[in-house]
Amino acid sequence: MDIAVLFLTSVVILGIWTIQSHVSRVERRAARIERKLDVVMGHLGLQEEIPGLDEVRALVREGKQIQAVKLYRENTGADLVEAKQAVDRLS
Repeated sequence: MDIAVLFLTSVVILGIWTIQSHVSRVERRAARIERKLDVVMGHLGLQEEIPGLDEVRALVREGKQIQAVKLYRENTGADLVEAKQAVDRLS
């Protein structure tokens, strides 16, 4: 009985490690693709259109950083760190 539990635990741990490895690899690949896309867009003179950016800028001018971050996240689907960095760049 104890050997079966140990074996099952080992299989679960190995499975989790494998999944983490794959996710990490996919995240690195997505980041690399995003960097390449940014270079191509810059070369073509294109900018990403961010919905509601004027409203976010207005909140930044009023000193309402938290509301600006929240609105940026709602409009773009960005995570908290990315939204904070974007709003800081607008400051």
